[in-house]
Amino acid sequence: MEKDQPRSDRGELVHNFSGSDAKMTASKSTPSKVPIILFLILAVLGIGTGFLLSQTQNASLVGGPSSPLSKVAGPQKGQTFGSKDEKTFKDSAEGTLREGGIDGEGAYHLERPGGESQNVYLTSSVLDLSQFISKKVKVWGETHAAEKAGWLMDVGRLQVL
Repeated sequence: MEKDQPRSDRGELVHNFSGSDAKMTASKSTPSKVPIILFLILAVLGIGTGFLLSQTQNASLVGGPSSPLSKVAGPQKGQTFGSKDEKTFKDSAEGTLREGGIDGEGAYHLERPGGESQNVYLTSSVLDLSQFISKKVKVWGETHAAEKAGWLMDVGRLQVL
C-alpha cells in the first residue's frame, strides 16, 4: 500500500449508514433537556408545597403558639393545647407536671397521688411542655414501651386544670 493511493483503495474506515439510522443515532447521543426541566419543576413545586404546609401547620392545633392568650398571660385554667387527633392520642392521665424523666426516659413527668411508682413519664412530639411546669394538667397521648419508666407517654394534647 502506498501513501499516495486514495483512501477508498485501502478499505473503508468509516461506514455509511442510511439516513434514518443516522438520525436515530444522533438523537440517542444528544442528551434530552426534558428530564432536567422536569426535575427543576418538581423541585420548585416541592419547595413551594413545603412552605405552604409550614405556614398552615398550626391550623390543626388547638390553642397553639399563635394563640393570643398563651402569649399574653401564659396557659390559663381550662385551656387546651395540642393536636385535635383523638384516635392517635387516646391514653390520658392527670397530675402536676414536673421537669425530669427517669434514666433517660422522658423529659418531664406527671406527679400523681400514690407516690413515685404512679408517675407518668412524658415526652412530646407536638407540644413544648416546659410552659406547663408546676401546673395541674390532664394529658392525652400515646403510650410507648419503656425500660425504666412504669408509664412512658408521648403527649399530643394537654388541658390546664
